[in-house]
Amino acid sequence: MKPLTPVAPGARVALGVSFFVLFVAVWSIATFGGFVNKLFLADPLQMLRSGWTLLTEMGFGKDIGMTVWRVFGGFAIAAALALPLGILMGAYKPIEAFFEPFVSFARYLPASAFIPLLILWAGIGEAQKLAVIFIGSFFQLVLMIAVIVGNTRRDLVEAAYTLGVSDRGLIRRVLLPGAAPEIAETLRMVLGWAWTYVIVAELIGASSGIGHMITDSQALLATDQIIFGIIVIGVIGLVSDLLFKFGNQRLFPWAQLGR
Repeated sequence: MKPLTPVAPGARVALGVSFFVLFVAVWSIATFGGFVNKLFLADPLQMLRSGWTLLTEMGFGKDIGMTVWRVFGGFAIAAALALPLGILMGAYKPIEAFFEPFVSFARYLPASAFIPLLILWAGIGEAQKLAVIFIGSFFQLVLMIAVIVGNTRRDLVEAAYTLGVSDRGLIRRVLLPGAAPEIAETLRMVLGWAWTYVIVAELIGASSGIGHMITDSQALLATDQIIFGIIVIGVIGLVSDLLFKFGNQRLFPWAQLGR
């Protein structure tokens, strides 16, 4: 094992799976062995039984669908607006100078702090949930995209101008192709953050969603249901992350060289 040495695909999968096996083994020993009170930490079998009950008898599948819709809906709105603004800020320094101070200020504001105001303005419906995800994702995306575009290699820019490219052509033929792989990775990372924002939004003033189920389970001290909800979030997030990675590899194969 050497620093920065790539791992074979098969070995990577085996190592990743082995961690989950070890995690479940430690969890099982702690709960079945009586080292942890099951009131505070349910065992894996009880968690699975409660999860099956939630899915088959309590309509948890609908809650999962609502949460997924909120995450991808709010994130899609944020990405659709952040992409053009971030590209313009990275390409044109006057635009960056105009927007960057406010964007840098706003990205430090926790999205959860806006929930009371958003409930006051938009109620407890879907608009409030989407707005929380938008606030949590938009400003991060704008600044990160602007930095990526602004860090385009200067020799490529100078070579393009030498060949007579226009300003608009520079953005379309040099800046965007060069920045696209990193922008795609940024979208993948921020999508993970969006899951945090939606659960926070659902913990307060929601009548559906995974976060709503977790809140109800807390009142009943049902740690098995809480753990199942958390695991469902992780599984959906992992699947979406792997799909994002696969899409990025297919769209930008040149960016994978040397990794």
